[in-house]
Amino acid sequence: MPDTNHETPQNIRLRDDGAAVIILDQTLLPGETKYLELTNAGEMFDALKKLRVRGAPAIGIFAGFALFVLAYRTKAEDYSGFLTKVSEHSAFLNSARPTAVNLSKQLRRMEMLVKGLADKPRPLILDAMRKEAEMILREDIDMCRAISEYGLSLIREGFGILTHCNAGPLATSRYGTGLGPILLGRERGMYLRVYSCETRPLLQGARLTAYELSRAGVDCTLICDNMASIVMKEGKIDAVFVGCDRVARNGDTANKIGTSGAAILAKHYGIPFYVFCPSSTIDTESETGADIEIELRPPEEIKELFFKKPAAPADVKCYNPAFDITDSSLITAIITEKGICRAPYQESLTQAAASSALINLQTSD
Repeated sequence: MPDTNHETPQNIRLRDDGAAVIILDQTLLPGETKYLELTNAGEMFDALKKLRVRGAPAIGIFAGFALFVLAYRTKAEDYSGFLTKVSEHSAFLNSARPTAVNLSKQLRRMEMLVKGLADKPRPLILDAMRKEAEMILREDIDMCRAISEYGLSLIREGFGILTHCNAGPLATSRYGTGLGPILLGRERGMYLRVYSCETRPLLQGARLTAYELSRAGVDCTLICDNMASIVMKEGKIDAVFVGCDRVARNGDTANKIGTSGAAILAKHYGIPFYVFCPSSTIDTESETGADIEIELRPPEEIKELFFKKPAAPADVKCYNPAFDITDSSLITAIITEKGICRAPYQESLTQAAASSALINLQTSD
């Protein structure tokens, strides 16, 4: 039975005894609200790969809790064996989603914590890991609120906003990134019109964004991806809001496939195109978008998923990249929890990333 509560359900949490990470299975929304208890690496890898848990910030939160649970359950007693298992689990989980930088960053953060506690007893290491994972969640909650506040300054009453994929609470902790200003604005009584692109082939815009916005009472209209041009031409769109999974140093961004097309259309029609992301999504090791690995997914998602019968010949070849790169020249601004970054992005993003790294270091101390 569909959930009738107007709050978006909590998507990730740790079981009270610490022996499992509990996730909302996003592949079943909007028709069914089902939680899964994950206790082993195979289940966690599968949850990442099959997008049961998704969204760059949410993947980072999941990474912290998942690695703690696996460490909690490992049978290795000596520190060397314990660290080996933690490192193996970290590498295995990271291989599930190569494009979203939050996954690798938070796994590495947890692993480095363990490496810094070599002379400590196992119970103390586990306690530190649990606190670190909980800190990742708290940081994300604060980040979402800050991004939402900054984003709210970019819109006015009655604005029409185009979204692509899903960058709301389901993809983060609360509010979201790309949807954060919309939901915060609604809380404060602001009227906004949202056009949600369905986002083929996995329909995150139709299944998740429309779900979140409708439950929040936001005026939301679902459109097919190839309808973005006509709603822009008809003057219905004042801004485009999207999230992202990785940002290169020059401002090129990797987001769900179809984002770059929306950016090109927005440029043509003179519409501001805004990217929302936590500063942890900035990858200072990638100079440009060309350095970002693009995840390729199975052809069945195009030919069979959501269809009662196959929608294409069984032997036809398919090309199914999960993401594309939006050139920084098409982006009006990148909004992080540190503020609104504008071109030249090499400077503004470097400052935002450095600020985030300093705060994380001070918090860890």
